[in-house]
Amino acid sequence: MPAFDAPALTLLLVAVLGYLLGTIAAGLLISRVMGLGDLRKIGSGNIGATNVLRTGNKGAAALTLLFDALKGVVAVLLGRMLAGEAGAQIGALFAVLGHCWPVWLGFKGGKGVATFLGVWLALAWPVGLACCATWAAAAYVRRISSLAALTAAASSTLWALLFGYSGTVVLALGLTALVFSRHSANIARLRAGTEPKIGQK
Repeated sequence: MPAFDAPALTLLLVAVLGYLLGTIAAGLLISRVMGLGDLRKIGSGNIGATNVLRTGNKGAAALTLLFDALKGVVAVLLGRMLAGEAGAQIGALFAVLGHCWPVWLGFKGGKGVATFLGVWLALAWPVGLACCATWAAAAYVRRISSLAALTAAASSTLWALLFGYSGTVVLALGLTALVFSRHSANIARLRAGTEPKIGQK
């Protein structure tokens, strides 16, 4: 565990900034700018990259994925700058929380996967790259975005241990629990064999 020796007000500031960064709804903004309509009324209604892909615009989906990951990166780097490794982990946690439950959208946000990957790339890049590779491999084999996301999230604790980032294990477990909680409906469809494949509307 990181040492929480930074002033409490600094840690609180990191949490607030991380949350606010997480609330930036990149998919919603990009879809509107590119004339794709209100993402909340398309496909699953989710504001993430997978649902943007359902509009048929791969460029918009890629931009959404990039920006959702970048806000996680920025939250971690800002937290580290202000409060060391404890700040980095707090920034990571609250960026994902902000993406999943943005105050501006009535706490109805995305599923946190891109932001999850972004925070790991900034927090512990070997773990981040391994999670990205896990997502890509699962997506290639099964062609189901949610299954790939769940597999990548579940693997993060293992990667953290294997690469020597034992101080991030509690965070890894917490973020994994968040991602799984946001995918409860997907898990039910996976069990029923009705979960749509990548690109399927």
